[in-house]
Order: sequence, then C-alpha cells, then structure tokens
Amino acid sequence: MIILVIVLLFVIGGLLWHIKNKKDHEAYLLTRKLEVSENLKRTLAMGLHARFNFPTKLNEEGEKVFEKASSIFLKQTSLEFEDFVATIFKNYFGGYVYTAPKAGDFGVDFEHHREDGIYLCQVKAWKNDLNYEAIALLHSNMVKHQAKGGYVITTSDFTVGARDYAKGLHIELVNGIDLVNYWLEAMELQIYEQKEEMA
Repeated sequence: MIILVIVLLFVIGGLLWHIKNKKDHEAYLLTRKLEVSENLKRTLAMGLHARFNFPTKLNEEGEKVFEKASSIFLKQTSLEFEDFVATIFKNYFGGYVYTAPKAGDFGVDFEHHREDGIYLCQVKAWKNDLNYEAIALLHSNMVKHQAKGGYVITTSDFTVGARDYAKGLHIELVNGIDLVNYWLEAMELQIYEQKEEMA
C-alpha cells in the first residue's frame, strides 16, 4: 500500500510538473506573440508615415513628382492620408464622412456623421509626436459646430502635454498603433459583412 501511494505521488508530481511546464511554455508563446504583434503594428504605423509622406522632387517640367523607388511601395501625399483615415472611420464606426476641402479646413480634416451625432477629426501623418495645438484647434471647432466629440489621429504619438490637454474635452487621441488597430479591425468587419451578404 505504501509503495502504491509513493508511486501515485510520483505520477501526480510528474503530471503537475508537466502541466506547469506546458503552461509556462504557452505563457511564453503568448508573450512572444504579443511582442511580435506590437512590433508589427509599430512597423505598420511607421510605414503609414512613409507612405503618406513619400519624398517628392520637381521634374524637368517643374511638376512635383514622387522620387524614384520600388514599384511595390505605395506613394501618396499627406493630403491623401485624410481620405484614408476617413474611410477607416466610416468602415469601423458606420455612418458617413464628409472630407473638408484640402485648403482652409481650419483644423477639421473630415466630419464623421454617426447616429449619435457629428464627430470632427484632424489627421496628421507626422513622424514627431503631436503637441496640444491640433487638439486646441479641433476643440474650438467642436464647440463652434456643437459636435458630439472629436478625434486627433496621427501616425506618430502625442506628447505628455497633449495628453493632459485633451483630458475632459471629448477628444480621443489616436496614435499610430491605435490607427493600425482601427484599420485592421475595419478590414475584418468588411470581410465579415461580405461573408454575411454572400450567405
């Protein structure tokens, strides 16, 4: 009987050791996956900045053209970034968007009309972190137009001062990683909706 108890204790101990090692390995894999995912999103945010700020030069006719680069690169201007983000928000939140004229937008790049009201949005395809100025300009427009809320969206991030300034203003600060999340989730929603329509 004592031998049976000892054998059972060894078996139970071995199983517990195996389960612990398996859980440790799964935890390691999950942590690694999250690190890779975070790095991928940071790379995508950086790529969005490069895409919408592709270097230009003047050609022989004096026209602004993109510098020569691989044909696989997407080459767009920061003004086209406004339409890109507006489409993401429309696909993610629904409703419809109105993109402001490219000149003289006074701090509002697009209006997002949703069931619960109008949201004003300012976008910046920047490599440096944004300070409070874009937030202040957007907030004054929100008050003027009685908007429900607002978004300041960038490919980079926000300074500590900008984050402090935005508190309590009903303005969501969307950095490059947040934007990538919206973009990926909006694409998933579109795929899901297409599958539903086909079913």
